[in-house]
Amino acid sequence: MSETLYFNVRIQFEKELVDKTIQEAIRDGRVGYVCAVESNNLTVANTNPDFLKVVNGALVNICDGSNLAKVLGKIHIQPFTSYIGADLFTKYVHMCRYRQYFLGNTQEVLDGLKENLSKVDPKIQNMCFETLPFRKVDEFDYQGIAEKINADAPDIIWVSLGAPKQEIFMSKLQPYLKRGVMFGFGAIFNFNAGGAGQVRRAPQWMLTLRLEWLYRALEEPKKNVPRYYHFLQILPRLIKEEKLRVSHQ
Repeated sequence: MSETLYFNVRIQFEKELVDKTIQEAIRDGRVGYVCAVESNNLTVANTNPDFLKVVNGALVNICDGSNLAKVLGKIHIQPFTSYIGADLFTKYVHMCRYRQYFLGNTQEVLDGLKENLSKVDPKIQNMCFETLPFRKVDEFDYQGIAEKINADAPDIIWVSLGAPKQEIFMSKLQPYLKRGVMFGFGAIFNFNAGGAGQVRRAPQWMLTLRLEWLYRALEEPKKNVPRYYHFLQILPRLIKEEKLRVSHQ
């Protein structure tokens, strides 16, 4: 799918087209992956050409930040809205339509996730929840991992390794898979694990005020504060370049 580039990254802002792309790929038995583009991914993509290729090689990318959508909307004079990965996850689980495979994170979180999601869709009780060994992204046995997934033949594979590791992981796993759409949505396993683990999603009032980034910063400052800082460092350049591109269209 050929979305327009925004801050040099392919992003699809129309939710209907995102869902159509995903569901057609599942229907046709194709393999692909979906990235949730937020400040950290955007920073890495604009400082690492190899990672930019990974993100732009996705089946489709969603905008996983309401403030990011607002900034780009002002530049392009378009009513852009985000499609938050947590919301997409909830939507597809509640469809109770697809066979899913849950890959990554800790056993504690996976156990909580399985218990919680099975209340939504009882069939999930019989789906696969697999941890991965802690290692560098180049050191995984991709063929071995794919063999397990292919034997299960899921429609959807949810990957929770954290960005940008999970995006690279999906791109490396893709050639070994026979079918299935992968989603790299990081902390979403934690959000839906019924209290297991340490990571929580922001309360609704903060989501409404577009302050989830602040909640995440306060919750995991060592991890997220440097990420936000690096994004703010490159943001003026990205805005300047984006405005220049728009003026030349």
